[in-house]
Amino acid sequence: MATLVTLLRSNSFFAGLSEEVVRSLAERATWRDYGAGEMVFLEGEDSAGLSVLQSGWLKIVKIAPDGREQVLRFLEAGEAFNALALLSDRPNTATAIALEPAGVWHLQREAVLGLLRQQPDFAERLLASMAEHLVALVKLVEDLSLRPVTGRLARLILTQAEGDVLHRPRWYTQAELAAQLGTVTDVVQRALSGLAADGLIEVERNQIVIRDRAGLEALAA
Repeated sequence: MATLVTLLRSNSFFAGLSEEVVRSLAERATWRDYGAGEMVFLEGEDSAGLSVLQSGWLKIVKIAPDGREQVLRFLEAGEAFNALALLSDRPNTATAIALEPAGVWHLQREAVLGLLRQQPDFAERLLASMAEHLVALVKLVEDLSLRPVTGRLARLILTQAEGDVLHRPRWYTQAELAAQLGTVTDVVQRALSGLAADGLIEVERNQIVIRDRAGLEALAA
C-alpha cells in the first residue's frame, strides 16, 4: 500500500490530490506480475481502465493478422496508461506486452471515474496526457507515410537519445526497432549499417552513439 501511494504521488496524473484520495485509490487497486512476453491486455477485450507500471518495461502495439507488430509506444516504470478506456468505454484498441518482468497496479475503474467527476484538475491532466499521446500518434503516421526508413530511423535516434546516446536495454533488439519503424529487421540492419558507414552514428552492443548530429537532423527532415 505504501509503495503504491508513493508511486501515485510521484505521477503527474495524481499531483495535487489529497493524501486521503490517493490512499482511497490505492486501497481498491489490484496488483499483477507479468513475465517477459506476457500480455497485460489484449486488443478487443474489455478494458480494465487506468493502470500504473511500477517496474519493468511494456510496449503498446497493433498486431497484424500475419503477426507483424507496429509499436505505438514504450512504457517505463512510473507511467500510467490506458486512460482512453476510461472515457470511451470501448474495448482495448491495442495490445500491451511486457518486454521484461513487470509489475502493474490496475486501478479500480469506478474509483477513477468518480475522481474524474469530483476533481476537475485531475480530469484536465488526464485530457492533456491523452492529447500528447494523440500528437505522438499523428507524428507516427507522418513518419510512416512521408519518410523513408533511413529518415525514420534518424528521427527515432534523435528523439530517444539522451544527449548523444540512445541506450538500449536488453530487450531493445533490432526486431523491436523495426516494429517501431514499421518495417522488418533486415531493412533496419541495413539502415543502421548505412548510417554508421557514413559516420553519422556508432552502433555498440547496448547503445547507439550519435557522431554527426547535423547529418542525422538533415536525414530526419
